[in-house]
Amino acid sequence: MFMIRPMLIEDYDAVIELLRQTPGVSLRDADSRAAVHRYLERNPGLSFVAEMAGQLVGCVMSGHDGRRGYLQHLAVLPEHRRKGIASALVESCLAKLEALGIIKTHIDVLKTNGPAHAYWESRGWAPRTDIDRYSFIRGKAQNA
Repeated sequence: MFMIRPMLIEDYDAVIELLRQTPGVSLRDADSRAAVHRYLERNPGLSFVAEMAGQLVGCVMSGHDGRRGYLQHLAVLPEHRRKGIASALVESCLAKLEALGIIKTHIDVLKTNGPAHAYWESRGWAPRTDIDRYSFIRGKAQNA
């Protein structure tokens, strides 16, 4: 059986390794230890990991801007999928966000990540067709 608990900065190395093993996940400079530490401090208790037999098998990061919630980096090791871990991780985030008064949440999915699109749509999440996201990188970083 798996256990869900809040993500700590001490989980960083295991989380990054899990994300590196997950096809379709893109890691950027914004996923550095320092940046993740800031994110966890800014959004306390909103990101989670799943453990099974002492091994980290899943993760999700969550935060909000005061109006909307945002999920990032939902991942479960392939050999532990279809056990309800991803759903439990997402529900943990949504419940905590709702307790803060945040009832609408977004997740960005790379257009090339078909399995992620199928996962989210199968759970009632709707792709947005009314907006396009634009990004701007201030400074010289190319992989932010």
